[in-house]
Amino acid sequence: MITCIIVEDQAPAQKILKNYIQKTDQLSLLNTFSDAIEAKEFIEEHPVDLMFLDINLPQLSGIEFLKSLKNSPLVILTTAFSDYALESYQYRVIDYLLKPFSYDRFILSINKALSLLNYSSHNEVIFIKSRNDIIKIKHQDIFYIKSDVDYTEIFTTSKKYLSSSSLKEWNHKLDNTFCQVHRSYIVNLEHLLKISQNKVHLSNKEVIPIGRAYKKEFMEKCN
Repeated sequence: MITCIIVEDQAPAQKILKNYIQKTDQLSLLNTFSDAIEAKEFIEEHPVDLMFLDINLPQLSGIEFLKSLKNSPLVILTTAFSDYALESYQYRVIDYLLKPFSYDRFILSINKALSLLNYSSHNEVIFIKSRNDIIKIKHQDIFYIKSDVDYTEIFTTSKKYLSSSSLKEWNHKLDNTFCQVHRSYIVNLEHLLKISQNKVHLSNKEVIPIGRAYKKEFMEKCN
């Protein structure tokens, strides 16, 4: 579970963030603050993984707040202004959410945080946009991912999903239990049964080809 706080002085914005956090299983909201001074005192006394931070705050701006922190958590900026985007990335800012932002966009930021915090376990999940839905999928439930012309297909224990993410993007999202074995395929090594004649046999009885360019890295990962 990723612990997080909200530093935001506008009640409507606080409400939206709280709602998004509540909908996301991997997040645990510790506290909400309307100004940076109270938030700083809290961070100094409590371990916090992630902070949702507005820039325009009373007393101390978000940027000044970041400059004052010795050990900052990861930061996702939430603001109506993009003026400080470049300056902010010299701190532990991992993403910049420009208000108003959707839950879909929010989840992209959370996926970055999950990756950077090495949030990996048997029950790790990923959120994807499939058509008009945001879908939560456990890593362990994915057999393999196949690239098509304009989208990728995610084959799971329950059904197949379509996603607009490329294989390259999936490689960044997924942990080390996944490996690209072909220019069109990523497989979940947890479902690997055997390797035979340059083919991967998975537990769902699918047989995936191993591309020559990917074979060495794949075999090293399996040893």
